[in-house]
Amino acid sequence: MDITIHWTFLPHDDPDASLAFYRDTLGFEVRNDVGSGGMRWITVGPADQPGTSIVLEPPAVGPGITDDERHTIAEMMAKGSYARITLATADLDGVFARLRAGGAEVVQEPTEQPYGVRDCAFRDPAGNMIRFNERH
Repeated sequence: MDITIHWTFLPHDDPDASLAFYRDTLGFEVRNDVGSGGMRWITVGPADQPGTSIVLEPPAVGPGITDDERHTIAEMMAKGSYARITLATADLDGVFARLRAGGAEVVQEPTEQPYGVRDCAFRDPAGNMIRFNERH
């Protein structure tokens, strides 16, 4: 079997701030940008991995979502506990320095974890947890 990750989704509450973070600070290329205002779906990804994308989407827009669920999602995003993604890099210190210099919210500086991974963590403008593992 040949299975790869093609798309994953992260919510945004400010498409322009999310676009600036993923494109300008993280260095991802923009692959698609549809909609307008708060109803924008923006697809980004690493330039050297054209088959792997992150879709930044407005949260809780599906027709089956209740007002109570929308409220809960908004609360969880505000706390930074709604969504997360882990990325990998061979240059953890360089990525950390770039994101910190770009004003990203630092959650954890590069740390050797007891389970054998060296990583760091940030929050994107929507509060999503972005962890970076050091790839050896």
